[in-house]
Amino acid sequence: MSKTDWIQQELDALKEQGLYNYIRTIGSPQGAWLIVDGRRVLNFCSNNYLGLANHPALVAAAKRSLDEMGVGPAAVRSIAGTTTLHVELEKRLAAFKGVEAALTFQSGFNANLATIPALVGKEDVIFSDRLNHASIIDGCRLSGAKIIAYEHNDVHSLEEHIRANLSQYRRGLIVTDGVFSMDGDIAPLPAICEIAQKYDLLLMVDDAHGEGVLGRGGRGIVDHFGLHGKVDVEVGTLSKAFGVVGGVVAGKSVIVEWLRQRGRPFLFSSAMTIPDVAACLTALELLEQSTELVDRLWANAHYFKAEMKRLGFDIGSSETPITPVMLGEAPLAQQFSRELLEAGVFAMAIGYPTVPRGKARIRVMLSAVHTRDDLDQGLEAFQTVGRKLGVIS
Repeated sequence: MSKTDWIQQELDALKEQGLYNYIRTIGSPQGAWLIVDGRRVLNFCSNNYLGLANHPALVAAAKRSLDEMGVGPAAVRSIAGTTTLHVELEKRLAAFKGVEAALTFQSGFNANLATIPALVGKEDVIFSDRLNHASIIDGCRLSGAKIIAYEHNDVHSLEEHIRANLSQYRRGLIVTDGVFSMDGDIAPLPAICEIAQKYDLLLMVDDAHGEGVLGRGGRGIVDHFGLHGKVDVEVGTLSKAFGVVGGVVAGKSVIVEWLRQRGRPFLFSSAMTIPDVAACLTALELLEQSTELVDRLWANAHYFKAEMKRLGFDIGSSETPITPVMLGEAPLAQQFSRELLEAGVFAMAIGYPTVPRGKARIRVMLSAVHTRDDLDQGLEAFQTVGRKLGVIS
């Protein structure tokens, strides 16, 4: 028996359970329509909320930066990888978010891996929402702190755990997603802020799916709730609404300065590439100039969700453009996804371990660049497949 036979057995088991992740290949720029495995299909999968991933202004900015400063930073930020573009982006992001300072990372995932272990250690405790993103979970594990999960979006559960455990530890951190990516619901941040202040705890929110979506012109969940100055750390990504790649930590200047000294992905992994930074700066300019894209995103979301409910689909408790179409078991979700692709709609199934067992779904990700005709075509496909598979009548 080979020492890797167990891996093949596990892969075979995933396929039998309907949990194997078949990865599709994209052969076109991101947009409302994509070439997927050689076919032109309507795109309901990408996190490209505002349609900026292929925006002409971002493409032009990236090209200009290549001519002026080359491709790669060639070093980590703390040695020789910090360019004038990096500094400008961080200053502009801080102003956009209304915070004292900001720091960029290679991804939102890395931003969480950098931040949490820098703030808490083995003598400390983390109170983490049970449905937080995998990058938060991994950051918590890397920190070595005691991790206590509170029930999802339940501030009473959070406070009960704090009362029962905080006195046993040196200091504590509350961490939550802002928008939960699988269900589209929003954290009750005002109430969490009150609890953090009451017990003198650091508060961190991962706003990956809130930036460019919530708040004034997409300024995020803190702006959405008017909580400026009350959240210690906002972690975000530049790969979703911003349409590029990278992560950002925004908040109090002392925390940002500490991450420059102790954030391991900042210290030990090369900086964001030059064209990425230039494109992010242009995305930021577009958001500063107008709310048009954010407004169009929300108009599309309201229309699509209302029509899906009218058709009889269960779309959960989403409060954002994220639209989970709840199907239950993973094999059904995968079959639904395959049928949709045959009908010309690209919408992937999501099952365990991304979501709990029995809560598999198609997660529809809408964009500002979808037209009403696009949405109607998608709705027609969902209706046809839903009836064929007995999901709706």
